[in-house]
Amino acid sequence: MKIELVKTPGCAECAKVKRMIDQDIKPQFPSLEVVEIDALSSAGQELVAKHGIMASPGVLVNGELFSIGGADKAKLIEKLKTLNPTP
Repeated sequence: MKIELVKTPGCAECAKVKRMIDQDIKPQFPSLEVVEIDALSSAGQELVAKHGIMASPGVLVNGELFSIGGADKAKLIEKLKTLNPTP
């Protein structure tokens, strides 16, 4: 499983979501890969255009848009459980 964080430099909400993933979600899903992508990079711009990301961070789970502008911890955990029923 993979989470991609499409973020912008100096984004407080991006840092908050990254911290939540590292502290609260990664321990429950040790095999989870977390990739940070600068929204201003060419790869980031591709994802922004493809998914219509208009606020940071854009959160993608296994290549599918999960949320824009933040992430709800309980909903993210539920989504990951549906992908990996036995973490």
